[in-house]
Amino acid sequence: MLLGRYDGAGVLRYTGCTTPLARAVTRALQGVLLPAAGGHPWTGRTFTAGWGSRDALDVTLVDPQLVVEADVDVARDAAGRWRHPVRLHRTRPDLSAESVPLFGE
Repeated sequence: MLLGRYDGAGVLRYTGCTTPLARAVTRALQGVLLPAAGGHPWTGRTFTAGWGSRDALDVTLVDPQLVVEADVDVARDAAGRWRHPVRLHRTRPDLSAESVPLFGE
């Protein structure tokens, strides 16, 4: 799963990706993730399998409104993205994307 946070200008910034998700988690997310309507801010962008990797991921861009809780390492690259894969903890339907701290804060 690709993760992102909005910055102060309202731009959705890529922050990292999760470790591979268990099949049960993937099935549960299918009912929560919605197709990106009217385009997605990351359309045309290529994502890789990991930091320093050149292996491109096959991704499906969805409506960027689902908030998740995740376990992250503190290591970040120069662009502010997590260098190591993130472990998804749970979805947070009680939170909106606007309630998440801005990228860089």
